[in-house]
Amino acid sequence: MNYRPLGRTGVMVSPLCLGAMNFGGPTSEADSVAIINRALDGGINFIDTANVYNAGESERIVGKALQENGRRDQIVLATKVYGKMGDGPNDQGVSRYHIIKACEDSLRRLQTETIDLYQLHRPPMTVPQDETLRAFDDLVRAGKVRYIGCSTFPAWKVMEAIAISEQYKLARYISEQPPYNLLDRRIENELVPLAQQYGMALLPWSPLAGGILAGRYANKAQFPTGSRAERANEVFRDRITQRGINVAIAVGELAAERGMTSSQLGLLWVMEQPGVTAPIIGPRTMQHLEDALPLLEMRLADDDRPRFDALVHPGTAVADFHNSNEWMKARVVG
Repeated sequence: MNYRPLGRTGVMVSPLCLGAMNFGGPTSEADSVAIINRALDGGINFIDTANVYNAGESERIVGKALQENGRRDQIVLATKVYGKMGDGPNDQGVSRYHIIKACEDSLRRLQTETIDLYQLHRPPMTVPQDETLRAFDDLVRAGKVRYIGCSTFPAWKVMEAIAISEQYKLARYISEQPPYNLLDRRIENELVPLAQQYGMALLPWSPLAGGILAGRYANKAQFPTGSRAERANEVFRDRITQRGINVAIAVGELAAERGMTSSQLGLLWVMEQPGVTAPIIGPRTMQHLEDALPLLEMRLADDDRPRFDALVHPGTAVADFHNSNEWMKARVVG
């Protein structure tokens, strides 16, 4: 397997990152631990979670698994801060107050002395970024965090953060975690070129479009039992468009020609896109993980790229995976 550089850090990570969003619900603790162990055995050395995933349960399970298997030092461990973690007015957000406290809580749940990649889950739109970056910088200097990153930022906000870090000699974001899949390619317009120019890792979330590209949806009105749409809120359901489903059907046909599953080909496309370091997979079952692991040894044929571009033109979208972002004003109708 060809490991990839995590931005300009020199750290090498697997071309797939294990996302822990399902751990602790709907995936049981026992099944989550089994998935973590199988992922590490399969070559994945990168795990991403967040303090808000199942109210801290995901972090706790990841920490427990790594303590039990003794493999904490073999992986790059990432988590995130921003979301609501209590009823108090300062139990969320991007203030120094919250970030420092949330980091201590995450360290305790993860049973580790250092978080390898600590990410801001959403951009600060009302608080100056120097407030956030100074807090992150202090955590890096204290040895509690090795690197910092951001998630779901507009490109201009990433550029602003880089400039502030340069001006004040603060720790700099080394990664961005955006929504990116064949159905929503809008980050290709500005964010991907920015990341390539400044040596930032791109860690796409929802590379399979919440299961749409796995071929789980026949139409936008029917949700399969146990599907993400059945369990999720309207924000996710609004991402299901008939145009997106039609693209997923076409991807399934391409996959069948190659002896692959639809989810494998959809994920491989993201994994092989320019600028991408490691898509984040979020297996709910062991079967989902086993479906993804063979991709660690696969490459996308150059002849296939135009066929994907014909389905969804570069830089455009047929489904809206930015619809949870207050800063994204454009909406995709379909």
